[in-house]
Amino acid sequence: MTTPDPDYGDSFADVYDDWYAGITDLEGTVDRVLALASGGPVLELGVGTGRIALALAAQGAEVVGVDASAAMLDVLRSKPGADRVRTVLGDMAECDRLVDGPVAVVLVAFNTFFNLTTEAAQRRCFGAVAALLGPGGSMLVEAFVPGNAPAETERRLTTSRVDLDRVVLTATEHEPDAQVVTGQHIDVTAAGTRLRPWRIRYAHPHQLDAMATDAGLVLVERAGGWRGEPFDDGSAVHVSRYGRHGSGRSS
Repeated sequence: MTTPDPDYGDSFADVYDDWYAGITDLEGTVDRVLALASGGPVLELGVGTGRIALALAAQGAEVVGVDASAAMLDVLRSKPGADRVRTVLGDMAECDRLVDGPVAVVLVAFNTFFNLTTEAAQRRCFGAVAALLGPGGSMLVEAFVPGNAPAETERRLTTSRVDLDRVVLTATEHEPDAQVVTGQHIDVTAAGTRLRPWRIRYAHPHQLDAMATDAGLVLVERAGGWRGEPFDDGSAVHVSRYGRHGSGRSS
């Protein structure tokens, strides 16, 4: 099984908060998770540097964060309020072996689920979450909606960031049959050049639904954002909520 690559975290931990601080709706995420948790424990998979987990804990939530990168967790632990988040180093696809249940909400935010780079690992993660969810519990997956795939392997080089003291180029290789994108952020500064590698295995919403169903979960609702925005054919992202068969509730 392919697990999340700890080298990803080691490569991005020093710049993650700078590059991705405002990448998604933090306030909307926190409000939605707290409403669904109703005071129960929250598990964030791929907790990273704690952008969401720390905000949840600051509102009184009991939060556990799992991540495959020790470097990411080190950054989280250096922040104010980190003592309120219990951190666990390990593979999120094996979260049922790392964390005791039941939990009220399992959160997988901002495309993090796609860091599991094989279908087998993604299926294992759904199964692990199903084993941890308590009655009425929810799994929340935030992810982009894949567009039309190229007819064959596609390679691109783009400019991602230009500062007076830094240029970041992004090289990608898209393998459509495998639904895998491998990338390198080529970070160029006066001090030298650093490669920041990453890889994702994306899945369409209906594919996520099928994997969830096979794990004993069911789609409860899907929105186009954290504040209940409508989801339709033009949506670029989705927030999908899964629960156990027969236990989903509207909220």
